[in-house]
Amino acid sequence: MNLKTTICIISMSVLSISASFSQEIQKENLAVNLPVNSKEYQKSILENEIPGVTVTQISITGGVAKNELQDPDYRDIYLFVKGNGKVRANKKTYDIVPETVLVQNDIKRISIIAAKNDTLHFLKISSKLTEQDKLDLKEFPKENTQEIYYKKFTDCEAYTEPIKSPNTVSRTIFPNKYIPRIAMGTVQAPGPDRVAAHEHGMLEQLFFGLAGNNITVFADEAQTNLPEYSLLHIPLGSSHSVKVDEGKEMYYIWMDFFRDKAGEEWLKTHNVIKNP
Repeated sequence: MNLKTTICIISMSVLSISASFSQEIQKENLAVNLPVNSKEYQKSILENEIPGVTVTQISITGGVAKNELQDPDYRDIYLFVKGNGKVRANKKTYDIVPETVLVQNDIKRISIIAAKNDTLHFLKISSKLTEQDKLDLKEFPKENTQEIYYKKFTDCEAYTEPIKSPNTVSRTIFPNKYIPRIAMGTVQAPGPDRVAAHEHGMLEQLFFGLAGNNITVFADEAQTNLPEYSLLHIPLGSSHSVKVDEGKEMYYIWMDFFRDKAGEEWLKTHNVIKNP
């Protein structure tokens, strides 16, 4: 076997190995139509994608009350994305409209009720607390950990970021000082626009398409369309970006799950827009 043939075989082997290790973008669409005669639907989404994190789609129709108990070893975040309803907790009632976030914190029990003649669709994100998380929670302000966190997305703080265009509206819907190592926000822009390629090996990230979202997500050599009411996992450490075409809309939630507290320094790239 001559040298040229040997080099060719080695090159093909390297390419084959590289291809076998290429990361795919895992994605799952939510079911927004309940099965016939069903008043409640529940399903785990993207199971086992992020260690310690469970995402569940829950849908309930009018007249159904969903009671949720907070496990002390976890923290639960609820993202209400379609339909109307109410949440009752500690003798208080919170009105739920599409695009509302609610975090249970130390409240042991909440009740979620869909509005009459409506179907309420939401994601429940449960994150297991590490021993360090439990220590960090004790350092957070008590009002951040012992009371309900409740916000409409449109009422949340806006920010800018170097990787986004001036046409993009970004908001932090869940800051990182309520549950250790977790932050969430929205990104919205009409097409054509894009979020430039970037990497962050210090955190796991999920994207969820909100109403009207129709974007293409790139991660290294992979790409996929993310329509409304779909959830995807950005491969850890990948160089990823987002593109929205002319006539389409970019409107998605990013969910950051940091591997440790030091990784939260990444959030300093978000520049808060000061109100005049």
